[in-house]
Amino acid sequence: MSPTTKTRLVTLLSAISLSALAACTTVGPNFQAPETPQTTAYISQDEALPASAATLDQAGVGPWWTALGSPELDATIRQALAGNPSLAEADATLAQARSALAAARGAAGPQAGVSAGVDRERANLQSFGFTSFGDITLSNPTFSLYSVGGTVGYDLDLWGGQKRRIESATAQAQAQGRRAEAAYLSLTANIALQAATIAALQGQIAAVERMIADDQANIDLVRKADALGGTTRLAGVSAQAQLEQDRAQLPPLQGELAAARHALALLVGKAPADWRAPAFTLDTLKLSAPVPVVLPSALVRKRPDILAAEAELHVATADIGVATADLYPNLKLSAGLTQGALKPKDLFSYDASGWDIGAGLTAPLFDGGTLKARREQARAAARAASARYQQTVLTAFGQVADALSALSADESALAAQDRVEAQAAERLRLSRLAFSRGGGTLLEVVDAQRALNAARATRARAEGRKLADAIRLFAATGADWRVS
Repeated sequence: MSPTTKTRLVTLLSAISLSALAACTTVGPNFQAPETPQTTAYISQDEALPASAATLDQAGVGPWWTALGSPELDATIRQALAGNPSLAEADATLAQARSALAAARGAAGPQAGVSAGVDRERANLQSFGFTSFGDITLSNPTFSLYSVGGTVGYDLDLWGGQKRRIESATAQAQAQGRRAEAAYLSLTANIALQAATIAALQGQIAAVERMIADDQANIDLVRKADALGGTTRLAGVSAQAQLEQDRAQLPPLQGELAAARHALALLVGKAPADWRAPAFTLDTLKLSAPVPVVLPSALVRKRPDILAAEAELHVATADIGVATADLYPNLKLSAGLTQGALKPKDLFSYDASGWDIGAGLTAPLFDGGTLKARREQARAAARAASARYQQTVLTAFGQVADALSALSADESALAAQDRVEAQAAERLRLSRLAFSRGGGTLLEVVDAQRALNAARATRARAEGRKLADAIRLFAATGADWRVS
């Protein structure tokens, strides 16, 4: 083939491709993002927003957990973001989805290939009826055949099936990216929750240890009074029983603390024996800023699981177009050039060239209803994806509402617990004063001490519960997890 012929061949193929491409259409529904919900609030008007939450129609800046004011928590989360196996899996799955998108885009473009070969052949002339030439008996010749060539093919995608496949793969990559963001948000929230659990347990253990110390002080007081003949044996037995009862509270709390530390180690990506959790306390793990609560209309554009559900709906919508395009005829263009010769030096001569150009049309005639059934299957999948999206939105609204109500109740309970603790402390002061002046009994002192210690332990639990509910509210509102 001469250079001019080759140029004309390529030009002809390109012109046919472009003209046919211009006439292409894309079948199937075009995706439209779901309408923004009309809900304007998370909780009813008769419920009060917690004081530690602020309604904002914008995302916070930077990692959300910095609002807890703990450098130890920040360091722990950063370590987990670098080493958690679940995040590594999410990142690898995201890379897989992006590679699938690249493959779909590549398949929609022109396909070109080259080939080269050397064959050693022995021709069977007798199979063609050639056995002799005059008086000369012909023998089967043996020779080598050298060849090199290339092919070009292009699917015109008349009905946009390839475009819909690319659209579907793009949405799948977006969905996986949102799932990865949800995994990051879930991980950071779970780490903060375990830190809050550790802090609350540390507070409860400290309260119980203080109870034990006070019990021991009461026993010493009984012994002194008994030496002076001012008490009975019953008082001593009661004081000792109270000490043993309070000591029995420590092992379960210590077991829960060990389990929380182990769980935190696993979240960081370490074995419990190879990593020790920081000593989180309620004094160092506190809300230093209000929890930003976005409006419902903004939540659907911010929370990663909602965005993932929307992308999955996009995938299902695009798949309808893919199934619809399969119902119609398809046209593919192809061209090939082959150079073949018996000697390498003749391989690239004009006489050694051969070429072909063509167009192939394929169309379904009878398939027993398979293709239409696949389209209906795709439509049903889209309806299911739409329902999942709506359910995801409702679930998100419910989680935010639950967290807001819980946090509001926590604040009220904590304020009430502060009053209980103050009253118990005053009662203990007065009972001790009365006992020291002979106007009260030791049992009154022990009872007042027990009430104060119980109030302190309850307050530690209430503080930890408020912290945990604030963390859940951060996660429910799709707070930014990214490290700046």
